[in-house]
Amino acid sequence: MSPAIAAKEGGRQRRAGSHHHHHCLDVGSEAPPALAFCGDGLPGGEAEVLLPPERRARGYRAELGSILLLLVLYVLQGIPLGLAGSVPLILQSRSASYTEQAFFSFVFWPFSLKLLWAPLVDAVYLRGFGRRKSWLVPTQYVLGLFMIYMSTQVDVLLGDGEGRGPDVVALTVTFFLFEFLAATQDIAVDGWALTMLSRENVGYASTCNSVGQTAGYFLGNVLFLALESSSFCNKYLRFQPQPRGIVTLSDFLFFWGAVFLITTTLVAFLKKENKELIPTKEETKGITDTYRLLFSIIKMPAVLTFCLLILTAKVGFSAADAVTGLKLVEEGVPKEHLALLAVPMVPLQIILPLIISKYTAGPQPLNTFYKAMPFRLLLGLEFAFLVWWTPKVKHEGGFPIYYYVVVLLSYALHQITLYSMYVAIMAFNAKVSDPLIGGTYMTLLNTVSNLGGNWPSTVALWLVDPLTVKECAGAQEQTCGTTVAAELCTKAGGSCVTTLDGYYVESIICVVLGFGWWFILGPKFKKLQDEGQSSWKCKRSN
Repeated sequence: MSPAIAAKEGGRQRRAGSHHHHHCLDVGSEAPPALAFCGDGLPGGEAEVLLPPERRARGYRAELGSILLLLVLYVLQGIPLGLAGSVPLILQSRSASYTEQAFFSFVFWPFSLKLLWAPLVDAVYLRGFGRRKSWLVPTQYVLGLFMIYMSTQVDVLLGDGEGRGPDVVALTVTFFLFEFLAATQDIAVDGWALTMLSRENVGYASTCNSVGQTAGYFLGNVLFLALESSSFCNKYLRFQPQPRGIVTLSDFLFFWGAVFLITTTLVAFLKKENKELIPTKEETKGITDTYRLLFSIIKMPAVLTFCLLILTAKVGFSAADAVTGLKLVEEGVPKEHLALLAVPMVPLQIILPLIISKYTAGPQPLNTFYKAMPFRLLLGLEFAFLVWWTPKVKHEGGFPIYYYVVVLLSYALHQITLYSMYVAIMAFNAKVSDPLIGGTYMTLLNTVSNLGGNWPSTVALWLVDPLTVKECAGAQEQTCGTTVAAELCTKAGGSCVTTLDGYYVESIICVVLGFGWWFILGPKFKKLQDEGQSSWKCKRSN
């Protein structure tokens, strides 16, 4: 519901499971988060997993150091993701427009698009330094230095909340680079996980990913927003009230930048890669082969139909997922309270995939997707009602407890429908992926599924302002249609009053479009699971 929550569906992609089929789900939050690019689908990837016999019979305790290292690397990866999720809430509290929020939402795209450069990361490296360290070490050094530099600039970019507004373009470019680097680090860590752990322990890689990335996201989002809020710190953590929180975004960036640099230096000098596992394949051929393979998969009629349908399936949820949280902040709900609502959801997010996977494990997982869709669409209307109701229950001390209970229940119901659809898609993708090229194939399908959530969210944010109708009250013959007109209205002694909020218009349009998709295209989508296995098999030319 908050941008932190909504952005994740396209932002942190979900992990398809780094080894067995679709059982290893990243149970962070959807949207959230992250279909990892698994090295096992790329040319050369299979060779990496075949470990020599002497490394096989080992309990997890023998590799505890490697497991903890993976956990730390995934926690670090979650930090930029969490920070990026917190920025829209900060921007909203500083009166950024929804057009600016739409522009900033491009920050969440790199994790959905990493398939475009993943083959390059997999195949190009310095043999003497290590296949994965060749990318991991420089990427994390750049991230650390970039964070430390940005800690000196970010206060200027965010504006002072009074006369000077936030520089959204510069913030977007900055955080887009953060996310691009984090996505590249994710590709390298995923690939390294397959060779760092012996075969019987490789299952811990997906656990490290889901736990680490979720913990990192929590630190960069929930913990940061709580410590950055003066009202939260004064109420719960201080004896003497002060005008600012315990930390600022500048402090937070500097601290984590230093952590990145120290960790990366330790990894560079102390952790060695398994030299015997470096593939002997002609690497440049590997890259071109992979890109050719991706193109040949997309051209298959069944895959093309799936891609077109899944790219439009989430349009109906875009207003609810992308805009609701920002609207609640606009109506006065403290952003740190919204972020903290994610905490009680964690147990639910762990349990839900386990329960839902029982219903999606059969031959027709898309039935679950189809059944959950109308409930999630109707929750979009409930969210719109929640936003309308918010100012009516606000009092001087904030909001009553029962208001937060209603918000929490709404969010919990939303998570149930969201996970039902998410787990169903993951199960379907695992079911139809050609086992000969499983990693590449499944990553492609999951990437398209994530993009299906990204673009509607960006469009939904961008349309809020154009769909909003405002009038100039207190000054005759003035309008509020544009920024210039609004300034003229204010100069003439009037004020712009919203007569029709674009969010409500958009919520209704989205639900109508969503039900239209459900009635007309939904049955076609379900029919894809009746296609024979041969429809999904990739006919390779070589």
